[in-house]
Amino acid sequence: MTKQQPGFETLAVHAGGTPDQATGARQTPIYQTASFVFDDAEHAAALFNLQAPGFIYSRLTNPTVAALEERCAALENGIGGTATASGHAAQILALFPLMSPGDEIVAANKLYGGSINQMGHSYKKFGWNASFVDPDDHENFRSAITARTRAIFIESLANPGGVVTDIRAIADIAHDSGIPLIVDNTLATPYLCRPFDHGADIVVHSTTKFLAGNGTAIGGVVIDSGRFDWLQNDKFPSLSRPAPEYHGLVFAETFGELCYTIYGHAVGLRDLGASQAPMNAFLTLLGIETLPLRMERHCANALAVAQYLSNHPAVTWVSYAGLATDRYHALAQRYLPKGAGAVMTFGLAGGYDACVRLVEHVELFSHLANIGDARSLIIHPASTTHRQLTDAQLKASGASADAIRLSIGIETLDDIIGDLDQALSRVAAAGSA
Repeated sequence: MTKQQPGFETLAVHAGGTPDQATGARQTPIYQTASFVFDDAEHAAALFNLQAPGFIYSRLTNPTVAALEERCAALENGIGGTATASGHAAQILALFPLMSPGDEIVAANKLYGGSINQMGHSYKKFGWNASFVDPDDHENFRSAITARTRAIFIESLANPGGVVTDIRAIADIAHDSGIPLIVDNTLATPYLCRPFDHGADIVVHSTTKFLAGNGTAIGGVVIDSGRFDWLQNDKFPSLSRPAPEYHGLVFAETFGELCYTIYGHAVGLRDLGASQAPMNAFLTLLGIETLPLRMERHCANALAVAQYLSNHPAVTWVSYAGLATDRYHALAQRYLPKGAGAVMTFGLAGGYDACVRLVEHVELFSHLANIGDARSLIIHPASTTHRQLTDAQLKASGASADAIRLSIGIETLDDIIGDLDQALSRVAAAGSA
C-alpha cells in the first residue's frame, strides 16, 4: 500500500512542525536565541563550510523560522524556502543570486505600487535595471528580453486587485530565453494558486498578508521549485561558478536542486541580513493553520461584495475576476478555480474626492495600508500605497484616481455589505448637498 500524499489542509497544520524533541511540546516553540552551541570544533567547522546541516546564528537559520520555510515550501509544492524580514526583502533575496551590476529583469506593470517603486528606483542602486510591460499580452515579455535579462517577475493575482496573469504562457517565454519566472503569489496564496504547477520557477510571498492572516507579523518568504537548471547557460555565475568565500565550492554542482535555497541562506541572509524574527515566524505558522478555512470565507464574501458593488448606482466599474463579466474571468477559472481571492478594486462616480470621503465614512472597515487581514480593509491607492506613481503608472497598475481597494475579511457578510452601503449613501448625500 502506497502512502497517501497529505492534503493541503493537512500540510497547513502539520508541515514543518513536529513535537519538540526536548520537551514534547506539540506547537513549534519560539527559539528566541541569537546563536547555537556547537558539538565540538569539528562540528563548527563543518557547519561553516556548508558540509553539515544545522544552526549557527539566527541571521542565517533558526528552528522556528525553518519550520515556517518548510511549511511554505510544502504548500507551494516547492523544494525549499528562505524566510525574510518582509515581502520586499523577499523580492531582493529572490533576485540576489541571479543579478550582477548591469543585469536586468522584465516585470509586469500591473504590480503593487511599492514593488514598482522598488524595482524602478531602488534596484538601480545595485546596478539592477527593470523594464515594465503590460502582462495582458504575454508577448510583451518576449519583446523586452535582452542579453542582460536574468528573470521575469509577475504577480499571479495583481495588487490592487482583479488582474490575473497567464503564468504558463509567460513561463514558456522565460524558459525559451533560459531565465526563471518569479511569481509573487501573495494575493492568491497557494490555496488558490500554485504557480509551480504552471511552470513558474520561484515564488515569493509577503507572509504579512494572508499567510499570517491577522495583521500581527511582518515577514516574507522565497520558495524554490528546484526545477530550474542553473547550469544550462552562463547567466548565473553566483550559482554556477566557484564561490571564493567557500573555497571554490560551486553551489549548483554541490547542492543540486537545493542550490538556490542554500545560497539564499549561506550568502543572501549572511550578507544582506534580512532575516525573519522567530516570533514573527511563530505567529505566521499559527496563521497558516487556518489558511484554507479563511480563504474559503474570504472568497465567498468577496464575490458577494463584488456582485453588490456591480449593481450599485454610485459604482462605475468593478475589477474582480470572480465576476462572470470580468475580463480576467477565464484566466481565473484556469489559475484560481477555488476563488478569485479577497482583494478587489472599484470606481466611484465622484472620482478622487468621493473616494476620500468613502474611506472616512466606513465603520466596520479599517482604513489602513494592508491586505489579507481577517478584518475587512479599505484604502484609496492613488493617495496612499500608489501615491509615488505617475498618472500613467497609476492607470496601468489599476490604481486610477477613482479607484478604491478593498480587502474583504471573514466577518458576517451582511455586516460587510451593510457598512459599505451606509458609507456609499453618506458619500452620495454629501455630493448632492
